Amino acid sequence: MAKTLKVQLVKGLIGTRVDHRATVRGLGLRRVNSVRELEDTPAVRGMINKVSYLVKVVA
Repeated sequence: MAKTLKVQLVKGLIGTRVDHRATVRGLGLRRVNSVRELEDTPAVRGMINKVSYLVKVVA
């Protein structure tokens, strides 16, 4: 069983950098308060770290 992380978008994307918007879309998040359960891999952790001011990892 692979470990997973739940990621929630907590801030809107208006006014953010284009590459950060693309990263959020790559995580599968669409609108504010949307939540995705993602596999815990170094790539996903790097994406979360890049847009850490927009997302929150929920338990």
